[in-house]
Amino acid sequence: MHRNGPGQFLHWASRLAARGDDVTLLCETADQPLPGVRVVTHAPEPPSGPGARASGAAVDYHLRLGERVAAAMDALARRTGAPDVVVGHGGWGSLLFAKDVLPSTPVLGYCEFFYRASGADVGFDPADVVTMKDRQRLSARNLAQTSTLASVDAGLSPTRWQRALYPAEFQGKIGVCHDGIDTARCRPDPGARFTLPDGRVLDRSQPVITFTARDLEPYRGFPQFLRAAARVAARHPSATFVVVGGDGVSYGRPAPDGRSWRAVMMEETGLDPARVHFLGRIPYGDLIRLFQVTTAHVYLTYPFVLSWSMLEAMACGALVVGSATPPVREYVADGRNGLLTDFFDADALADRLADVLARPAAFDPLRAAARQTVLSRADLDQCLARLTGGIEKLVQRSAPRYPMAAQ
Repeated sequence: MHRNGPGQFLHWASRLAARGDDVTLLCETADQPLPGVRVVTHAPEPPSGPGARASGAAVDYHLRLGERVAAAMDALARRTGAPDVVVGHGGWGSLLFAKDVLPSTPVLGYCEFFYRASGADVGFDPADVVTMKDRQRLSARNLAQTSTLASVDAGLSPTRWQRALYPAEFQGKIGVCHDGIDTARCRPDPGARFTLPDGRVLDRSQPVITFTARDLEPYRGFPQFLRAAARVAARHPSATFVVVGGDGVSYGRPAPDGRSWRAVMMEETGLDPARVHFLGRIPYGDLIRLFQVTTAHVYLTYPFVLSWSMLEAMACGALVVGSATPPVREYVADGRNGLLTDFFDADALADRLADVLARPAAFDPLRAAARQTVLSRADLDQCLARLTGGIEKLVQRSAPRYPMAAQ
């Protein structure tokens, strides 16, 4: 179960279906088909009305969505009988009533992010002022998760830091296992070539700096990256900057004047548009080739959910120059398998990138260590084996049944 499936269950659901298991994805929308996976959709739950309080609106929405999902679960179970196990995302309220519908079926909740008024993304920027209303809104957003964690049989977080965000009384119930990185596909390729829209072909022999995010925005450090890129461009006339990501806002706030953050930052930095290539969103295969040719890949983030792209870049042997924020530090150790800088220090980032461009071969051991880190801690086959083993243990604990199922 995932509101916009398959989400984090992409590889997991595919692998279970491929081995012959009967897998159903219950969701509002499915953004891509999965071979062998049955998709059952439920109608989306509209947001609460304009008169609702901000904190109350979140609770109301989660309750209504949970009820809608429960009705879909009930209808499905009446047709097919109880599943052996339910695996679902714990946010948005989707799992609130799972145990009410299927009391004897083990339920595993995916624990992605527990909101906090301090110690995570909110208040991370020193310019942000966290008000009492903000605190109440965040607490209200967490109510569905705490209720879900109290009822499900087990939880799962992709990183230790994400698990540590949850209340201490629930952490013993939450296992840690990454969703998995396909290291067979994400791997170094000395002969890789990447073609830019203007026809220019990039390869490992050229100084290339890359940056990727779902959207180019402050949560993922885009302003700091572009400020650093402008400084590096002045010092290294041959360096090419390649940026992947949309102009929307996935997290946080839009730019105050209504423009995209790309337009705002290009104006602020005065960076020559000919030096930086904005590709928007590109096919996955192209992204991997870009990671294979880059000299340095910049990954900056607030203390928030760690992007798959950083680990994919590391698996490709890219040198990650990242922010010294908790999600990044869980996988990148400065000077051992990557380089870290303060999130807000564009000058320090520029100095690190300039050093890499000046002597790229000196960082080859870090590139090799980066791939080894992903192989040992987030390899897809190993993660899927652990996840599947965890599901099987849950199933063995009880004998699922649904007394109202059609006979």
